[in-house]
Amino acid sequence: MSKEITSRAQNYSEWYNDLVLKGGLADYSAVRGCMVIKPYGFALWENMRDQLDRMFKDTGHVNAYFPLFIPKSFLSKEAAHVEGFAKECAVVTHYRLKNDPNGGGVIVDPDAKLEEELIVRPTSETIIWNTYKDWIQSYRDLPLLINQWANVVRWEMRTRLFLRTAEFLWQEGHTAHATREEAIAETNQMLDVYAQFAEEYMAVPVIKGRKTESERFAGAEDTYCIEALMQDGKALQAGTSHFLGQNFAKAFDVKFLTKENKLEYVWATSWGVSTRLIGALVMAHSDDQGLILPPKIAPQQVVIVPIYKGDEQKAIIGEKVKGIMTELKALGISVKYDDSDNTRPGWKFAEYELKGVPVRIAIGARDLENNVVEIARRDTKEKSSVSMDGLASYIKNLLDDIQSSMFNKAKQYRDSHITRVDDWDEFEKGLDEKGGFFAAHWDGTAETEEAIKEKTKATIRCIPLQNEQEEGKCILTGKPSSQRVLFARAY
Repeated sequence: MSKEITSRAQNYSEWYNDLVLKGGLADYSAVRGCMVIKPYGFALWENMRDQLDRMFKDTGHVNAYFPLFIPKSFLSKEAAHVEGFAKECAVVTHYRLKNDPNGGGVIVDPDAKLEEELIVRPTSETIIWNTYKDWIQSYRDLPLLINQWANVVRWEMRTRLFLRTAEFLWQEGHTAHATREEAIAETNQMLDVYAQFAEEYMAVPVIKGRKTESERFAGAEDTYCIEALMQDGKALQAGTSHFLGQNFAKAFDVKFLTKENKLEYVWATSWGVSTRLIGALVMAHSDDQGLILPPKIAPQQVVIVPIYKGDEQKAIIGEKVKGIMTELKALGISVKYDDSDNTRPGWKFAEYELKGVPVRIAIGARDLENNVVEIARRDTKEKSSVSMDGLASYIKNLLDDIQSSMFNKAKQYRDSHITRVDDWDEFEKGLDEKGGFFAAHWDGTAETEEAIKEKTKATIRCIPLQNEQEEGKCILTGKPSSQRVLFARAY
């Protein structure tokens, strides 16, 4: 199996594609720029989605669903928003097809032109705030805390499975508040939720920060993000939370009556993560043998493979495995018993290694006699012989250890790739030779930010929250700076 995977050192991009395709996560589709999420990949997304959904509901949010199509005029109402998304929009212009009279199959019926074009949603602020106008009348209607699980379309020409596709799955929260302070608190709360999910469930360490004005979400007053580091030294934006101020409330005339009987515009937030998180998971943890998935969100946490000769041994082992599986499931552990006859145990071992199943249990006739099983953990590839007595508890503790070990390994890599630099040559050399985050001074101007990007392809990933204030000089212009920001090349 491993021979079929391009090594990270040889070609990181091909290695990533190999894992996604051969690990059974996704496939290319007949529609350019779109992907098919395969059952194993979708099971992974479901686990991520379900955990995030619980976390959203624990913070008082509820789910709703809004239309896929957005009238073009809605995007025109918020100037920065339409400018930010105009080049990515897919547009519906007609509502009917007809047979080509010249025998060329079906054609767009020229008589079926829409009075107003519809945009396939790139994000839902406009359609949602148009709806909120009818829902919000008084302070009693606030806060309005709504999330939706949906698909969106952003017309991408250069795509990569999970990381950047024309259509992707995501969630988008859209909340309305009576005060600026409450909306800002919501923005920060959801950023914390994303960071907690990334670190505790994905085992991916992240840096929380604020985007520069140039990198803000279109129509936001402030954008906050979590930034992760992949094993090739490139950063990946793993989630964003936006303080929208009153921009969309003013654009759609959403006002509420305060306790003092005054009409005021509502304060807003939006926040989202997408199936790009699966790409982050692959690149943060996996190796040249395949995927390595954290136990808390792996589709299968444990697989049991029997090793036998003949139906009699198979039946005896199968009976013992039933009890083991019952005990594991009682502890909330997902387990699969692969007793299929169409492949040999060695092939199965390689297959589950490729798919990143955290724990593999092998059990044979001799193991039954000795009351032991062989356990292999995917993250370190360590194998050990373990007694069947108390096996379920052992496995539960092992899964916890794998989860924390994966996080610690990723954090150690991330921390060793945060470099403070003070001059331009050191910055360029570091980007080319080491990669990772570079904490450097910047003069605060969009012109310098763009110039650095042009020269190096590195962008300001974020201004870390609670950033240390220190006087310095911009690495490019030499102008005064009051704090360091984090640069990196990124996906």
